[in-house]
Amino acid sequence: MIGATTENPFFSVTPAIRSRVQIFELEPLSNDDIKKAINRAISDKERGFSFEVKLDADARDFIATATNGDLRSAYNSLDLAVMSTPENDDGLRHITLDTVENSLQRSYITMDKDGDGHYDVLSALQKSIRGSDVNASLHYAARLVEAGDLPSLARRLTVIAYEDIGLANPDAQTHTVTALEAAQKIGFPEARILIANVVIDLALSPKSNSAYLAMDAALADLRKSGNLPIPRHLRDGHYSGSKELGNAKNYLYPHDFPEKWVKQQYLPDQLLDKNYFDPNQTGKYERALGANKERIDKLSR
Repeated sequence: MIGATTENPFFSVTPAIRSRVQIFELEPLSNDDIKKAINRAISDKERGFSFEVKLDADARDFIATATNGDLRSAYNSLDLAVMSTPENDDGLRHITLDTVENSLQRSYITMDKDGDGHYDVLSALQKSIRGSDVNASLHYAARLVEAGDLPSLARRLTVIAYEDIGLANPDAQTHTVTALEAAQKIGFPEARILIANVVIDLALSPKSNSAYLAMDAALADLRKSGNLPIPRHLRDGHYSGSKELGNAKNYLYPHDFPEKWVKQQYLPDQLLDKNYFDPNQTGKYERALGANKERIDKLSR
């Protein structure tokens, strides 16, 4: 016996039954798969439409995108569009984008995942959040929600949380990662609720890019100078023969000191004057980090 459900079987199927069956998860079909199935429905006169149907390319693309990898939904949408379109004098039913929009009661959104339009929307979303415009942020997020593009949304919002909010509000990063993991588990349409919370939180959070600028500066020096010798007292002293080489000798263990800090060299000799992290003053957390860095810098002089 084979059964199918759109619900999560780990929640909706009785445990006694679930323990006696093999569960297979069906992945959403790709847009190309959906388009091939639509073409078969139009061309196969025995198992598809028995009359002539002409489907415009943009109308087919819209059905494939709007149905989120669900072939049943795609066929239902196509059937509704075709059956509500009268035949012309040549006995042909011509399905345009406008026909499909009216049938589905949804408007077309240019969301070719391999095209410029897709990346333009993602770029506009990030720049709106970075600019703290919550209304524009919700607008561009809504485009991606309407297109059913949860993977791109999740990836870009995660990047935004760390790139643009950063140390100014670390709690927003935790919230973002947790919410997006849940959103990908439950899927649309409910995932839009979690997306809305994340977008508003990120748009209205204080902003800081100091962390990734610090990393980029460190990477730039690394690529310029190569792997410089690590100070001998910082090297691993656990393996056989390391002590004879002087590794870890004279290393001062910070936890042994009252303030959990002690003055000693950490950077390679050639980078002693480098300062990569320049804290912003946009959030309480980063201001605290900046104050602690300033205190340590003074002690290190």
